[in-house]
Amino acid sequence: MTAGGPSSEEACPSRWSRRLLLIGLALLGFGIASTLALYQWGIIPTVWEPFFGSGSRVILHSGLSRFLPIPDAALGALGYLADTALGAIGGPERYRTLPGIVLLMGFVVGAMGVAGVFLVLLQAFTYHQFCTLCLASAALSIGLVPLAWPEVRAALRVVLRKDG
Repeated sequence: MTAGGPSSEEACPSRWSRRLLLIGLALLGFGIASTLALYQWGIIPTVWEPFFGSGSRVILHSGLSRFLPIPDAALGALGYLADTALGAIGGPERYRTLPGIVLLMGFVVGAMGVAGVFLVLLQAFTYHQFCTLCLASAALSIGLVPLAWPEVRAALRVVLRKDG
């Protein structure tokens, strides 16, 4: 920090410290979602469930989990993988130099956050059951949104200035 305010690294919305946190959390989400997908595919016999008894089994075999051609957890794993890749592209000025990548990352992170809220609400109000790892994944998805937002906002400003 300089005497007049934050250093350029602290003020930069694409700084590596913020992006590495986002990438690390997305990789953790990828691991959780991949484990859930492997269970849904029948490759592993159980998932860790310390709190909700048969909740994980109910949620992970629900109609919603089989609604798409691939398990919903596999779709989540792909989303986390996209978050990881998009978070890693470019340097600390990428909100200016690659605003399209930042906006795409913001879209994926935002969609995953909305999906996380939706899935938690479904567990609570439709299935009346919970899945510990599903809740952890949803918390990660929702938590990535405020991490990505400052950079997305900066990229939007750059794009709107160019078009305006």
